[in-house]
Amino acid sequence: MPGMDAIYFMQPSKENIVMFLSDMSGREPLYRKAFIFFSSSIPKDLVNHIKSDSSVLPRIGALREMNMEYFPIDNQGFLTDHEQALETLYAEDAENSRHFDICLNVMATRIATVFASLKELPFVRYRAAKSTASRDLVPSKLAAAIWDCISKFKAIPNFPQTETCELLIVDRSVDQIAPIIHEWTYDAMCHDLLDMDGNKHVIEVPSKTGGPPEKKEIVLEDHDPVWVELRHTHIADASERLHEKMTNFTSKNKAAQMRSKDGSELSTRDLQKIVQALPQYGEQVDKLSTHVELAGKINRIIRDTGLRDLGQLEQDLVFGDAAAKDVINFLRTNQDTNPENKLRLLMIYATVYPEKFEGDKGVKLMQLARLSPVDMKVISNMQLIAGSPENKAKSGSFSLKFDAGKTKQANRKDRSGEEETWQLFRFYPMIEELLEKLVKGDLSKSEYLCMNQSSHREESEPKTGSVRKSSAPTAVPERKATPHSMRSRRTATWARNQTSDDGYSSDSVLKSASTDFKKLGQRIFVFIIGGATRSELRVCHKLTSSLRREVVLGSTSFDDPPQYITKLKLLSEKDIAGAPAQPFKPQYW
Repeated sequence: MPGMDAIYFMQPSKENIVMFLSDMSGREPLYRKAFIFFSSSIPKDLVNHIKSDSSVLPRIGALREMNMEYFPIDNQGFLTDHEQALETLYAEDAENSRHFDICLNVMATRIATVFASLKELPFVRYRAAKSTASRDLVPSKLAAAIWDCISKFKAIPNFPQTETCELLIVDRSVDQIAPIIHEWTYDAMCHDLLDMDGNKHVIEVPSKTGGPPEKKEIVLEDHDPVWVELRHTHIADASERLHEKMTNFTSKNKAAQMRSKDGSELSTRDLQKIVQALPQYGEQVDKLSTHVELAGKINRIIRDTGLRDLGQLEQDLVFGDAAAKDVINFLRTNQDTNPENKLRLLMIYATVYPEKFEGDKGVKLMQLARLSPVDMKVISNMQLIAGSPENKAKSGSFSLKFDAGKTKQANRKDRSGEEETWQLFRFYPMIEELLEKLVKGDLSKSEYLCMNQSSHREESEPKTGSVRKSSAPTAVPERKATPHSMRSRRTATWARNQTSDDGYSSDSVLKSASTDFKKLGQRIFVFIIGGATRSELRVCHKLTSSLRREVVLGSTSFDDPPQYITKLKLLSEKDIAGAPAQPFKPQYW
């Protein structure tokens, strides 16, 4: 189309530049004008490469850096699209692969574009290394690469010259339980127990023509107000609210009050058939009945698999209320439990009681759980993320030492001050605790270092006070709330913002808070290397409301338990660990 202009949005790579020049050079270019927008900063040598073609220069209408090389998955979440980051950075001998540095550099560039697009200059904090092993240095290397990218943004017009927000960089070593424990929110249950394809699920619905049931694809996304309202609530609470909504719907609408021939109340499926001919009611009941169907399916799976007992044991282990005898008794009396669930239980057990897997103890547990050596390899691979063991295991024995000096038999403390309305809503991911400490200024400066402090020292010889200022969290003057527990042990107010009867005026903290973000304190970004979980995204929504600061979660990928377990298995597969960094490709959530 030589008579039309073209817009190019592309990564600044040599291959892309070569293809662009082939489009626009010579006597017969493909388009009249080219407007070029790069997803991240373009190196000078590539700019010079474009300038070297005199036939192309007059045909360039714009050439700009957009700095938008990331995927939003939520109003407060983004990904860098590094699905294999865990294998590339933490697998055996990962540091010897050339893909190790490539992965980190691309990741840093993509994270930096988040701050460039939002015009934010962060305090870059990161988990300090506990050893000199390359895997242990990943957060510090990523922090340095991000700071190198962001420092160059100061030349961008209107870009801040002083710090405006916080960035905390951690990896999966800070919490190896969050990716595998059963999380009991509606969102987590959907993705853990149902056959989901991203945010899509297929169910059977009554045929509109009276024939056999038809398949319908459900998309769980922000455009669905019922989903937005209920996704972060406990599955039992979500079920109750859905029942209330459907009851209110039937009581307010005459068509929905119709009875069946025998005088009994109509089922959800009968109700669907009645209102299909009533456009004013059809869409409303369709939304509600879809979620009633999903919640009912989840509750049946929970009941049929005995998941409540397993979930109770998982949480008791995490909080120190269960010991070895409880795990052994469960495995002996529940031999038919799904192998994946037994593996997840043992992974939690290994994190809390690592000494129980030393020598042949791990082999005996494997035999009791009837798990294969391949499955149990997942547990030993957790060590690759936790850090390098000081003493390697003897040949032929199964050994796991996350922390040789660990004596405490609870992975985290229970929080007092809030009653637990719903059973199994006790667990909270560790980033909740870290973010609270960051805001209060209680985050350990020896365990979490700040890149800005060293960079300020290199730029000048500041006063002692200014160094302290650059290495301490920025205070939010208006925040004077009385100290209280931030972990919800009941259905929290942030999840009950504005409920509705019909599923249309529902709201969430995101929608109502979005207009108030400008009134909040400085943003807090937390980036998790190796994959984030739904519980961690939920916490960021929750803390935005309770801390009065917008909390944004970033990660290399967004993993549900089965995906995370598969990645752990691959840590010892050298052919997978050496795979190149994945290309930037679209994803839909």
